[in-house]
Amino acid sequence: MKLAVNRIRYFCLMEVNDQMVDKLATLARLRFNERETASIKNDLQKMIAFVQKMDEVDTAGVEPLQHMSSCRNVWREDEVQGSCSKKEALQNAAQHNDDFFMVPTMIKK
Repeated sequence: MKLAVNRIRYFCLMEVNDQMVDKLATLARLRFNERETASIKNDLQKMIAFVQKMDEVDTAGVEPLQHMSSCRNVWREDEVQGSCSKKEALQNAAQHNDDFFMVPTMIKK
């Protein structure tokens, strides 16, 4: 089956500025000082330039890929196999009660 490919060319002349970095930092819940902001701006500009450079590649007649290689996933049959008992599973735990592993609280409300 041959797919019809309509190649859409667009140029994203995006300005990377302090406001953009601040917004991205807010969305990612990060904080940057002035030196880090300048470095991130530079990195973002390089990434955008790289993506725009890829738009110059002639892909006329190139079929879209579903996979990067001809290999496909080979799935094994799902077979029930033996497992250890709850007692065996908990015997090497640093802390446990009769049913569960006990671990330190990581998220505090």
